[in-house]
Amino acid sequence: MIGSVLMVCEGNICRSPLAAALLARELPALDVMSAGTHALVGAPADAVVAELARANGIALDGHVATQLDAPLARAADLILTMTKRQREWVETAFPSARGKVFRLCDEHGADVADPYRRHRTVFDVAFAQIRQGISQWTRSLAEQR
Repeated sequence: MIGSVLMVCEGNICRSPLAAALLARELPALDVMSAGTHALVGAPADAVVAELARANGIALDGHVATQLDAPLARAADLILTMTKRQREWVETAFPSARGKVFRLCDEHGADVADPYRRHRTVFDVAFAQIRQGISQWTRSLAEQR
């Protein structure tokens, strides 16, 4: 049974903190964390992401970007990345994680758009993709419980 989920993106200030907060809201019994493959360590959530989250009843005020490392990868029962490239990076960097790493939107064969330093519309697209991926994983994880 899956008790912990790690959300992974690049800098850990946009997509993965938002995805983690959404999943934690949907399945509060899960231990949900986030990290980045190349995290902007110590940085807060991006201001646009924080605003989007707030508008949807989610607080990212306490988020601090964290670098993905071996202990985090080992501790997670499931690791969800935003892109295929990130999935490959995680499996290469942490071979013991193979078999528990998937893309958030794998069901649709899609990467979640990276909104960092881009126009607000890209943030909206990424948010919609993340919500769709969270919805799919919520159903899947709830069925396992």
